[in-house]
Amino acid sequence: ELTPTVLLVVASVGLFTFIFAGTLALVMNDIKRILAYSTVSHLGLMMLSLGAGAVGAAIFHLVVHGVSKALLFLGAGSVMHSMDDETDIRKMGGLRRRLPITSWTFVIGAASLAGVVPLAGFFSKDEILLHVLDGRTPIFIVLALAGVVLSALYMARVVLVVFFGAQKDENSGIRESPLVMTIPLVLLAF
Repeated sequence: ELTPTVLLVVASVGLFTFIFAGTLALVMNDIKRILAYSTVSHLGLMMLSLGAGAVGAAIFHLVVHGVSKALLFLGAGSVMHSMDDETDIRKMGGLRRRLPITSWTFVIGAASLAGVVPLAGFFSKDEILLHVLDGRTPIFIVLALAGVVLSALYMARVVLVVFFGAQKDENSGIRESPLVMTIPLVLLAF
């Protein structure tokens, strides 16, 4: 906090990471890679928060992101389990009918990560954006908002393609994962 130049560097690197990794998440077709690049992107958002002097907001987002991402990775695991370890989202589609628990818990995790009200991700991102607005030049808040839109886009893309897209013929025989997988999904979604 005593060296504003260092905080500017931390905020700049965090902002670049937030946008660059978010862009990579938007173009990936592997469900695990989308979630992995999303994690890197949100780590950049946390660094941006630290660079804006918002340590509490960064820690809050770390916890919220951890719960949301645990839910999303477990949901991806449930999808992969049901589809014989397939990870390419282009081979998925219409899974909400076949995997109702997995799909709705995944949607909740994705919505939280995207920052939809009233989920926890909205409040953690809002806190970070308020600190960036107060502590940095206007270009930081504009680019941070672009990164937030980007994170909402890649999460919407994975949800729409995997769960709401056109059902593929080869997916007609799959069914929901066992309770040992769906109970943790429900608990994390809650």
